Parts: sequence; structure tokens; C-alpha cells
Amino acid sequence: MKEKIFIRTFGCSLNQSDSEQMTGVLTEVGFILAPTPDNADLIILNSCTVKGPTENSLFKEIAKWKHKKLVIAGCIPQTDKDKLKEYSLIGTRNLHQIVEVVQETLKGNLIQILTIHGNPDLTLPRIRKNKNIGIIPISRGCLGSCTFCKTKAARGNLQSYQPKDILYLAEQYLNEGANELWLTSQDCGCYGFDIKTNLAELLKILTDLPGDFKIRIGMANPNHVLKILTKLIRSYKHKKVFQFLHLPIQSGNDFILTAMKRDYSAKEFKTIISAFRKEIPNITISTDIICGFPGETEEQFQDSLNFISWLKPLVLNISRFWPREKTPAAKMKNQLTSRLVKERSRKLHQLFRELGKKENEKELGRIKEVIIEEKIKNGFVGRDDNYRPIILHETAELGQKMNVKIVDCSAIDLRGKIIK
Repeated sequence: MKEKIFIRTFGCSLNQSDSEQMTGVLTEVGFILAPTPDNADLIILNSCTVKGPTENSLFKEIAKWKHKKLVIAGCIPQTDKDKLKEYSLIGTRNLHQIVEVVQETLKGNLIQILTIHGNPDLTLPRIRKNKNIGIIPISRGCLGSCTFCKTKAARGNLQSYQPKDILYLAEQYLNEGANELWLTSQDCGCYGFDIKTNLAELLKILTDLPGDFKIRIGMANPNHVLKILTKLIRSYKHKKVFQFLHLPIQSGNDFILTAMKRDYSAKEFKTIISAFRKEIPNITISTDIICGFPGETEEQFQDSLNFISWLKPLVLNISRFWPREKTPAAKMKNQLTSRLVKERSRKLHQLFRELGKKENEKELGRIKEVIIEEKIKNGFVGRDDNYRPIILHETAELGQKMNVKIVDCSAIDLRGKIIK
């Protein structure tokens, strides 16, 4: 009888895709998926290094399950393997070797396979967490050198998948019944720059596929979006593309953006948003912001507050600056106190709650067509054409399309009732 494997995933949709691939490769050779870690013979922890608290969660899990055989995957083995000397490790670009790592670990051997070159084949078998959603990694690595980020060290320089390989996986998902395709990478904005193509051209290929489905585009950095802005907006207007733009600002102050090495200005960011909103007025804007970057003054933080007030994003990912070991920002002078950073985070959250509630109240009474995407406690989450979450406390089926009336809202979601 084959051993039981449990996989726990931390972090982004790219990590989720990696876990789906590891699951597929392992089950194909006969390993069994354990429903919980308690009865697993081996646990794979697929880690994330974007934020300090997420990294800390990994080490808590390691301590909790240290009596089990463990394999550590994801970004942290690539950046901090010296902290994981006692464990088997597999890198983000070595997923095709997961069987070897698991087999050797089960024998009691320590094995560590870590490289940042080459991409795992998109045709590797995978078992999807949600049968209605197909996650497609379109590239690995990035072109940036952000001073606060450790992910570049983990995932390396940009290596894009060929459009034909992405198309093959998309067709496979659609043939299997998926009605959503999620394009994911460390930075979707620079997709294809290394192989003489771009995100807009990829979207043209994918939207030409037959069938009733939607494409969700992952995070794209502003400096790369600027290079393809007109073509990308045209792609976003296609009925098969969710009108959802995840564009991280990180700071509303140009001095701080320069210190972060973000390679764009607040004005350039506004140019992108204004261009999108001119053509797609109801587009959902999602952004990320860091408060308490080293040396950030009250005036510079106020620039961020003012920027968010102007932007009115429907999704705002707020991060307190966390000095990531081995990053330039961790060595910068004028590190702010945790108390001050926490206070700035509180102000951003308060502002977002006020803005989000006002924006969502505009939807009350409207009828929307939604795709049921997720099962939650006491209900389901549907998504409209702008990828806004609509909570339904009624019976539905994953992947189902239906019309709903918006009857209530919070700062972060809408609440609906199914129109029978």
C-alpha cells in the first residue's frame, strides 16, 4: 500500500498551482492524499516568503509536525535553506522531481533539490482544488529588484511559458469543465518580455478559444503595464475577461517609491488607472500598499492616504513594513517603530473601510449575473463580471451561473439574493 501524503499551501495562487501539480505527480505514481496531516506518512509544506508573518507560520507548522517526515517546498527553501538544514527541500522550479524527494524522505534520507533555472512543464499532471477554476502559471520570476522583497531571490529572473503551452493547458481545463481560467505569476505585467510577446497578445489567443468562460488576470506591476497599456485595455474589454485589475501602488509618495526601486511614479500609476476607467468605468481596482517603509515621514504617509482616497480601490491589501532578512530595505537607516507602523496601518484600514462601504452601497438594488465560485460556511461566494464577491446564504452549485439582487453590503463584499 502506498503512503499517505498531505500538502499544506501558504501564499498566492501560484503556490496553489504548484501544490496542484505536486499532488497530480504524486497521485499518478500511487501515493494517496491524506485528508488531514494527522494520518499522513509525510507532510509537504509549500511555503511563502512575501511577508514575515507568513514565513513565521511555516516555522510554527514545522515545530508542530516535527515528529512527522517533512518536505519543505516553495519560496523559503530557496532563500533560507540554512534555516532548514534538517529537512528535505524542493525548489519552486523542481516540481517534476517531487516523487524523488518524497520517496527518499520516506526512506529516512535527506534530499535537497534547489535551482532557479528552467520551468516545470505545464503538462505535468495536476489535481485541482476547485474543478471549476483552472490556474495557469504564465511565467516564473520577475524583472524587478524591489528593495523590500525576498521573492525575487526565491523565484529568480523572468522565464515566460510559451503561448502554445499556456493554450494547451487552457484547452485542457476547459475540456474538463472549468469555467474560470486564472492567469498567475510573480508579475503578469512583464509576461512574454523575454520571448518577444506580451500579456495582451496572450489574452487575444485565450479569448479566441470557444466556450463560455472567464479569465482572471493576476497581479501586474505598473511599470510593465505602461508599456502595453492601450493593447491591454482593449483585451480587458473582451467579454471573456473579468474586468478586475490588480495593480500594486505600494506607496503614494515618489521618494518612497524610488527607495523601494519600484520604477514608476504616482503620476504614472494615475495615468494607467485613468486610462482604464475611461474605457471601463466600472472596473474593479485592487492594489497593495506598504505602510512604515524605512524613513517614511508623516507627510509621505499622508501622500499614501491621499492616493488611496483618490483611487477608491475595491480591494486593498495593506502590509506593515516587515524587514525581510537579506533585503536592502532591512539594512536601511531610520527603521520606524512597530508602534508607529501599527498606527499607520490602522489609519489605512479605517480609510479603506469608509471608502469600501460607500462604493459598495452604490450597488444596492442592482441585478447581477454571477458565477458561483466558492463554498463557504452557511453559503456560497459568487463573482460578477468585475470579479466583485457576492455572498449568498442560499443553496447553489459551484460553477453555476445565476442572477442575483444585491440587498446588502460590507466594506469588502456584496450580499445578494437569488432571483428565482
